[in-house]
Amino acid sequence: MTRIESSAESETASAPTDAPPINDRSRFGFEVGTRLESGGRTGVIHTPHGDIATPAFIPVGTKATVKGVRPDEVAELGGPAVLANAYHLYLQPGSELVDEAGGLGKFMNWPGPTFTDSGGFQVMSLGSGFKKVISMESTGQRSDELVAVGKERLSNVDDDGVTFKSHLDGSMHRFTPEISMRVQHELGADIMFAFDELTTLINTRGYQETSLERTRQWAIRCIAEHRRQTAARTHRPYQALFGVLQGAQYEDLRRKAAHDLGAMDFDGFGIGGALEKENLGTIIRWVCEELPEDKPRHLLGISEPDDLFESIRTGADTFDCVSPSRVARNAAIYTRDGRYNLTGAKYRRDFGPLDPDCSCHTCENYSRAYLRHLYKAKEMLFSTLCTIHNEYFIVNLVAEIRKAMDEGRFAELETEVLGRYYAKARG
Repeated sequence: MTRIESSAESETASAPTDAPPINDRSRFGFEVGTRLESGGRTGVIHTPHGDIATPAFIPVGTKATVKGVRPDEVAELGGPAVLANAYHLYLQPGSELVDEAGGLGKFMNWPGPTFTDSGGFQVMSLGSGFKKVISMESTGQRSDELVAVGKERLSNVDDDGVTFKSHLDGSMHRFTPEISMRVQHELGADIMFAFDELTTLINTRGYQETSLERTRQWAIRCIAEHRRQTAARTHRPYQALFGVLQGAQYEDLRRKAAHDLGAMDFDGFGIGGALEKENLGTIIRWVCEELPEDKPRHLLGISEPDDLFESIRTGADTFDCVSPSRVARNAAIYTRDGRYNLTGAKYRRDFGPLDPDCSCHTCENYSRAYLRHLYKAKEMLFSTLCTIHNEYFIVNLVAEIRKAMDEGRFAELETEVLGRYYAKARG
């Protein structure tokens, strides 16, 4: 079970005189548990605001909120931590305001562990005119000037950092490794990520090599600034820094990134960047073979059941993705028998739960007919109730996988879950 402490208790409670200072690095750690022959493992990440049993799915609270869901509801559905977005919080309300409030957890009334990303993904994706995500499809086309159709480039990368235009008001801003570190320290998450450059599958091999070296140099600068900020901010708990591995789908580049950053003084690692679904497990295996065994690995942007099983099998420990909450707002519902859309006419008089095998708050108290009515009536409660269900489904699927690993049933559970989940699609 995840242990969640009150942030107030963890930061202000009296401690023995020989206890480490509040921002001592020893308050963060990782223990490996059960291992799979394929490279997967269970474990526990220790943070100043509680433990995270791994593998674990981390709900995304982009702007210091999981959209439509209260923090206590996130805890009730089993969320072990929350990941917020440095880019969005930097623009609004400002990282200095969050710092003044006592950090992200206190600001949003979330007592458990928190993550923040570096802002690099949003700077690149929104800067290229992509509202949500950059397409990661490999089309054979190669271009180093990717911009969404009908949009203008809003970000420009150089070796020192990125200059970008706010998608909110058009104001100009600049992120460097040092600024990203300052912003994330002010946000105060337990785990934060080094500033990196996101590439796509249509970037040329030459650009991937240049970008990889740029990200390596930025990683060195992030570590230096992280140390400086940690030394200056003794009033805040220690914040772990994860390096981010890029390299697209090139084995030599991925292994080089893992080897280079794995030798640096990071607390853990994020696996990011462009990759195709069919190569997911292969890429995770490449980097995990190079990374130190005693540090956690976070896979950015994954939540589909088959991707989760593949990623866990090959060595990833934690995951985050906006998809469960995003698709919930559009009436797409996760169930053991696959995803379905609640807007269908056949659900108008269906008084059963969203998923008869689910024990979330929504399924125990509301019917498909009622939820469909809320959607058609454009009631806000729809998004709340369906997000609770979808997040519960993914969070607890990963928890179920973790339990099966400890019991030696990983392969059996994978066959059972995926066989049922994708049965209709395959039929």
